[in-house]
Amino acid sequence: MEYMPIVDKILSRGKKKLDDLEVYLLNNKSLEIGIFKGELDKYFLSESGGLSIRGIKTNKMGYAYSEKLDESIIDSLIEEVYENSKYIETIDNDEIFTGSPRYKNINKFNGTFNEIPIVEKIEICKQLENYAYSLDKRVSIVQSCSYKEIEQERLLNNTKGIKLRDKDNFGFLYISVIVKDEEDTKTGTSYKVFKNPNMINYKEIAKDAVNKAILMIGASSIKSGSYTTVLKNTVFANLLEAFVSIFSADQAQKGLSLLNNKVGENIASSILTLVDDPFYKEGFSSIAFDDEGTSTKYKRVIDKGVLKTLLHSWKTAKMEGIESTGNASRSSYKSSLTISPSNFYIKRGNISFDNMIKRIEHGIYITNLAGLHSGLNTVSGDFSLSADGYEIVNGNISRPINQITIAGNFFELLKNIEDIGDDLKFVLPGTGYFGSPSITVKSLSIAGEK
Repeated sequence: MEYMPIVDKILSRGKKKLDDLEVYLLNNKSLEIGIFKGELDKYFLSESGGLSIRGIKTNKMGYAYSEKLDESIIDSLIEEVYENSKYIETIDNDEIFTGSPRYKNINKFNGTFNEIPIVEKIEICKQLENYAYSLDKRVSIVQSCSYKEIEQERLLNNTKGIKLRDKDNFGFLYISVIVKDEEDTKTGTSYKVFKNPNMINYKEIAKDAVNKAILMIGASSIKSGSYTTVLKNTVFANLLEAFVSIFSADQAQKGLSLLNNKVGENIASSILTLVDDPFYKEGFSSIAFDDEGTSTKYKRVIDKGVLKTLLHSWKTAKMEGIESTGNASRSSYKSSLTISPSNFYIKRGNISFDNMIKRIEHGIYITNLAGLHSGLNTVSGDFSLSADGYEIVNGNISRPINQITIAGNFFELLKNIEDIGDDLKFVLPGTGYFGSPSITVKSLSIAGEK
């Protein structure tokens, strides 16, 4: 569908009633395929979206949105924005942005997805499931095997001259297996995010999931205590994602982040550098402009342990007398502006994973965390999370361990990092794309056997 005629008419008519206005449009398409025991178990093809309008009248911002995208909604939407602006009791710091001097050209859309027939995508899922079963007789069941594609189109126009548009797509393949060895049952999962479906290696994904499950057979707890701990790259990436709100200037200004007024201070180990890179070549959250129309830029949020910046929108930036960092975000066309990172990751260290392990006489290697949505406090930084992993003995990965809880404080953890590996890896895209190498922490509290 071509949206520009509707958008142009909204701006033209709206300017007669409002001082300035902005139209934000978001359209999502998704395909999801699920296989169970060789049969098609799930098939969803969906499209959703809509547009929102922000408008200013006498320095007050009104807001309205609609799922309907035709001329019949134009006048009612403009009227709703106008009426809403009347009831704003104080002047809102939000603004209609005039635009950046230049925007980087990022080609994020791959037409290959639309060229591959659905039957071939179903076949990829079937091959993934079949291969997992073939790898080991202890594979009891493949409990989930799915293929998903996501396509998103974003448009931002306003009466100050901004005319921006982009289109993005990606897919991922996911499997979860259960292995059984006598009475011992373990689960293993794996996935791959991709920009080109022709580059999928389903055998690698199946092997990874099955191996993870098999290696945990015979796992037991470990004596409670403080241990030197290696956090797997994906584990630390998930932890970083869970605590990402601490880097939001909006949260800091509201007193919900302990990083408020900490810019310029040492907040982490001197070997840690954390970046927000909207142009990362292999990133799945690469963007040329944020949801206010600000051009994005590469930035070191933490540089060698020093906090260099928080993530800003124009609203938060104006409160501090600085420029936006280009991190204004909307989770949907209905949502108000928030702050989110793009490709957000810890830079690689210069030590291999194997050498990280060799340096530890007795410690823990954590490979999985549970309870990230309920077992942590982003304001205080405290966390208490169920975990699985392995014991490290004399520089070697030893037996598998489970039924343990790791506890600590994220701010203290950042300061206690001793090693950063060279094995950078990212987790599934969400409100940003989060990555980390494996991390060694000097000491972490482990609750297990008494």
